[in-house]
Amino acid sequence: MKTDAYKSFDFQIIAKKLLSLDKTLKMKNYLVTLTVIGMLSTGFTLVDLEDTQETNILEKVANANGFENWEKVEELTFTFNVDRDTTHFERSWVWKPKTNDITAITAQSTLEYNWADMDSIANKTNGGFINDKYWLLAPFQLVWDSDNITHSLTMDAQAPISKKPMQKLTIVYGNEGGYTPGDAYDFYFGDDLMVQEWVFRKSNQEEPSMMTTWEDYEDINGLKVAKMHQMPASNFKLYFTGVSVK
Repeated sequence: MKTDAYKSFDFQIIAKKLLSLDKTLKMKNYLVTLTVIGMLSTGFTLVDLEDTQETNILEKVANANGFENWEKVEELTFTFNVDRDTTHFERSWVWKPKTNDITAITAQSTLEYNWADMDSIANKTNGGFINDKYWLLAPFQLVWDSDNITHSLTMDAQAPISKKPMQKLTIVYGNEGGYTPGDAYDFYFGDDLMVQEWVFRKSNQEEPSMMTTWEDYEDINGLKVAKMHQMPASNFKLYFTGVSVK
């Protein structure tokens, strides 16, 4: 409607001008004005403010967790832990993001590799690193993976665990490439944009495949990390220890 109003207004002005000009000038002004109107019309049609706002939410959530400080990071060390009932699993990583040198440390072995040159063993190990890094830095992945995801923002949603009203950011990965093709994640957060709960949905199915809390946040040299993730009504917990940022 706003576009039509602008068009009507411009055509009235054009009509008045045409009456006072000779035939040649009429045609010149008409063509020039049509070009301007076309530009105005195109501008109102193509600018999608909602899409711009939703695109920005990816960076806003990442920045709330310290993404703007990532460029300063020389080395990130962390241990990924999972406790389920009476069992415990852990593995540690040292990542130098500027060179992408990675060290994988388990009770059985230590492996050093670089993303630029991975053999079959390193490639298999790297799958574990991608998983563990995602749990640690998922808000940053919103920016890192932005070219391979679609997303939507719901301003008023009910969080699945706490049942509190929160914002919900849903991302869905493309069907090709990466380690989670076609999978979906729902991030729940308040006005501070710090993730409090999330849901993983395999292959973008409607029902949750997994949901956990995001808690025990710590600011480590500018990176805000949730060190504890717990599953409701379960003895499962996933957590991080030995997190160091240099």
